[in-house]
Amino acid sequence: MMPKIYHLNCVKIVSPVQDNVSGHCLLLQEKDRLVLIDTGIGLLDTQYPQERIGQALIDIVGYRFHEEQTALRQIESLGLNPTAVTDCIISHLDNDHIGGLADFPKVRVHVSEEEYASFKGGNPRYLQIPLAHNPTIKTYAKSDVDWFGFEARKIEANLETEIYLIPLFGHTLGHCGVALKVGEKWIFYIADAYYLRAELTDSQHPVHELARMRAENNDLRIASLDKIRQLLGKHPEIEVFGYHDIEEFLSFNSFV
Repeated sequence: MMPKIYHLNCVKIVSPVQDNVSGHCLLLQEKDRLVLIDTGIGLLDTQYPQERIGQALIDIVGYRFHEEQTALRQIESLGLNPTAVTDCIISHLDNDHIGGLADFPKVRVHVSEEEYASFKGGNPRYLQIPLAHNPTIKTYAKSDVDWFGFEARKIEANLETEIYLIPLFGHTLGHCGVALKVGEKWIFYIADAYYLRAELTDSQHPVHELARMRAENNDLRIASLDKIRQLLGKHPEIEVFGYHDIEEFLSFNSFV
């Protein structure tokens, strides 16, 4: 059976730039296994938001909590078994991308070496509680593998699907996209390399200022955006999308 991809919106944020910001995660179904690419907000976050996130961050980000929007509940609604999730491939360790890890406590977590080092080094950007259950973590260091002009770090998870972490540093010090090949088609999830696809074409869009403010290295963020633009120009056949653009999410035949 050919692997199947589900597009899940696992976050709702109300921000000054947009009043319906998504959390566009991917669920890969391969035979009897499931793999999540980012997790969104978790079930425990919706039940105990003050304890796990804190009111200050809730207010700053603009979180809106809905239990049915969590990856766990959406997997159940698809008629799949959440215990079949064996691996989570993580773009970066901001809470809105990893809050759901605690809902899948036995999974292996795959993340870039630079990102995990920043997290473990006490970077105040990160909440520690999403990894407090001490999951198995596999980190990926710099590699010589090339993917359409990008450095690529091959995910080691005994999957038939070819999957790579693609460094898109800037938003965080170890932020990565995820490239995966399903059948003959390449999918490139660029996570928070842009918040809205409009950043690629509209240099005056107000979201640029928000992206600059949230970037740990804005020069690297801009360089990553430029590389994405170049890829789209040379390879329009590759399906490219990010995490937070609700219009982009709704363009897919998605499970909402």
